[in-house]
Amino acid sequence: MKAPTHLHSGFRIRFICLGLLLIVKVGHTQKRIVSIKDVLELVQSGQPQLQAYQEQKKAAGHNVDLTKNTLMPDLTAGYQAGYATYNNITGMSYPGLIMPISGPPSSGNTYAPVPGTALTALFQWTPFTFGQRQAAIEKAVAGFKLAGSYYDNALFRQQYAAIAVYLDLLYYKKLLSSQQSNIDRTRIGLQQSLVLAIEGLRPGLDTVQFQSTLAQAEMDRLTTQRLYQSQALELLRLTGLPGTPDDLELSDTLLTVQLPAIPDTAGLYTQHPDYKYYEAQVAVSAASLKEIDRAWRPRFDIWANAYARGSGVEANGMIDKAGGWSLTRNNFGAGVQLSFPILQFSKVTIQKKQYGSLLKADELQLAQVSVNIQKQIRNAEVIYRQNLLIAALAPIQSRAARNAYEGLKLSYESGLVDFTRLTQGQYQLLNAEVMEAGAYLQVWKSLLEIAVSKGNLNSFTNQLR
Repeated sequence: MKAPTHLHSGFRIRFICLGLLLIVKVGHTQKRIVSIKDVLELVQSGQPQLQAYQEQKKAAGHNVDLTKNTLMPDLTAGYQAGYATYNNITGMSYPGLIMPISGPPSSGNTYAPVPGTALTALFQWTPFTFGQRQAAIEKAVAGFKLAGSYYDNALFRQQYAAIAVYLDLLYYKKLLSSQQSNIDRTRIGLQQSLVLAIEGLRPGLDTVQFQSTLAQAEMDRLTTQRLYQSQALELLRLTGLPGTPDDLELSDTLLTVQLPAIPDTAGLYTQHPDYKYYEAQVAVSAASLKEIDRAWRPRFDIWANAYARGSGVEANGMIDKAGGWSLTRNNFGAGVQLSFPILQFSKVTIQKKQYGSLLKADELQLAQVSVNIQKQIRNAEVIYRQNLLIAALAPIQSRAARNAYEGLKLSYESGLVDFTRLTQGQYQLLNAEVMEAGAYLQVWKSLLEIAVSKGNLNSFTNQLR
């Protein structure tokens, strides 16, 4: 018998709705898989602060172009139309490019206003500065390099911080797994104690103690979960990713079970972003001192001027207001000018001493940074070797603790050991599992510290598989 058409239609509608619900559910539960290499790229593009430093670097680059542009001549043109008295007109205040003029000064007090116009063009060029322009350009270039070094240093530190947070998240993730296994073991022990208590093989107090231990284990896991959430939020902040900690999925989980190869000890500490920044600061101070040193030098200018005016009053005092609107008087001029700040010698000498001291201070800071970086490299390599030895022993301890716990569990079920011995073995197993995960990640953190001390994160990321 054939089913009614409306039943088939209803079935299709329910099937489609179910499919849509599944799609929506999958969309909501989809997580963002993030690796350490992804984090490095996200930090560079996801932080407004780093983008601000990048814009400052661009601004410093424009300053170099602006300083070089001073070689270009300057041509200023202006037109003026006014209505003013011609009574001793030269005493008027100067409002802009041209002094307002309506006519020649009168012999008597005449306050009748007349029109006046003027058109002018002023050409000025400083082709030779006797090294002053070059010193300014060198200072601008040094400032550009300093801004670039500041950006590189800030980016380097933020990427380092993001990797460190990522490693912490891997540790907490492994710790959560171990704590969950511990909770499962405690629940199994609780069920066994209930059975043994009913059979009279174990006192009922064991059940109460198991319940207390289970509650403590769950509280510990919640505490770790809170730490994981906090670090996940920090990683979201550093990378600029949207969403919540539950949306993150870490892909480099193998770092908790494998060790890196022997790190590359090559590389110059002078490539460290800190060193490059202070080196750029020294260059800026040296360029500033050079600019001050060349300030007490002559200045050579070339100028040319074209000027036309119209006045509403003639030189004999006759009023001709219509003539004020026509340009009837023309003047032209050109020349060179050599100027020298003779009395600035004392000021320049004091400034040279000031900037010389600033340069010396920056050189000493660079020397201190050099010492600090070299010491950090040595310390990081020593700590790496020690952590590598610890990581080699951690799996041995973990296997021994697991075997011991399995033996104690059988002994407890047989009545050979009490609750205290069993929980002690269980705690030692949990601690060994946590220590193993921590030991492996400490090696990776030590490798990260070596990379950071040398100023090259590639020596860390190249170890990732």
